[in-house]
Amino acid sequence: MHSERDAPLTGTTAGRAHAPGTSAAKARRWGSFYYAEHVLRVFRGYAMSILLYSVGMPVAYLFAMGVGLATLVDANQAAAFGGVSYLAFIAPALLVSAAVMTSSGEFSYPVMAGFKWRRTYYGPHASPLVPQQIAVGHIMAVTLRLLFQSAAYLGIMALFGASPSPWGWVSIPVATLSGLAFGLPLMAYSASLKQDKGQFALVQRFIVTPLFLFSGTFFPLDTLPLAVRWIGWISPVWHGTELGRVFSYGYDEDPLLTIGHVVFLLACAGVGWTLTQRCFVRRMGT
Repeated sequence: MHSERDAPLTGTTAGRAHAPGTSAAKARRWGSFYYAEHVLRVFRGYAMSILLYSVGMPVAYLFAMGVGLATLVDANQAAAFGGVSYLAFIAPALLVSAAVMTSSGEFSYPVMAGFKWRRTYYGPHASPLVPQQIAVGHIMAVTLRLLFQSAAYLGIMALFGASPSPWGWVSIPVATLSGLAFGLPLMAYSASLKQDKGQFALVQRFIVTPLFLFSGTFFPLDTLPLAVRWIGWISPVWHGTELGRVFSYGYDEDPLLTIGHVVFLLACAGVGWTLTQRCFVRRMGT
């Protein structure tokens, strides 16, 4: 007489494992979501740090600017910022910059760790998951983090009165897209590296920091000399910041330029998305 545990695994009874063929079919269909779940579980391990970064940083920046520097600027240069307070002017830029900085962290060292230090990409690849699914799953998880962080940042901006427009919520997807526009090309670059020779430190010092300082974050871009103004023109931070200001407080901008910002960010993210998947396939095979 056969016991119940000797019965074949059909995948139809609650509490039983799926048959190998069923598991493989589900992995081929939902593999990106499975890997995204893995990355989100990793995030849970340092959730407190993520929460403090998402809430503590905007509180510190906005308090310093709103109570400190903005008081001096509004008293002397109010007309220079389109009739809005200095706090309202810089808040969208800080929101976008925070997303870009988070993206630069999540798409650099963790990607190299997946290939070289911890080799966390190769375990899922031993299953039916293909490299493209692993790459997309990583991107999906980081995108969710950017959305959460940007929503928290915008909520704090609203408490400070730095987002007066009812369309301010659009700043959340704008900041997220800006983070991906910078982060996905960086992810492709990270996936192509086989040795750590300080490349990521150079990216932070000579790319991320200049983009933060010279992308119209603290003052209008057209107040900079032409010799450095081009940095803003090619910067996802500037394009995202300008979009954020349009939706955050109704910044007066040519609609064609607004469309141009969106196209630029989508193009950067799209190119990064494609190159990242190609790099993952090249590193791990099909």
